[in-house]
Amino acid sequence: MLFTTAKVHKVMYSCFRFNQISILSKQNFDSLREHLAVNVSWPSVYMFKFIAPAENRIFALLHDLFPEQADFTSRSSKGGKYVSITVNEVMMSADEVIERYVKASAIEGVISL
Repeated sequence: MLFTTAKVHKVMYSCFRFNQISILSKQNFDSLREHLAVNVSWPSVYMFKFIAPAENRIFALLHDLFPEQADFTSRSSKGGKYVSITVNEVMMSADEVIERYVKASAIEGVISL
């Protein structure tokens, strides 16, 4: 049975309840890779979600991780200190998804969900 992107994202979130993806270990990435490989047929649209401080610099760094055809949406927090960023992109494999998360983990202040 194939999972929808939302279901995969929900499972991924429940597996990785950390403040920053940069603290994820190789074992966590391997677990996510295995889950995606089994439950998603590739290529597939994958939904990335991030929370970051509401700074243009951080948004630009995240934006640069994705091609121009990726669909970006953002929403500011009630207090305006943070922004929720959702990116939908066609990914070719679980390894590409992991690669994006690894790159995002290098951006200070970014929380991956």
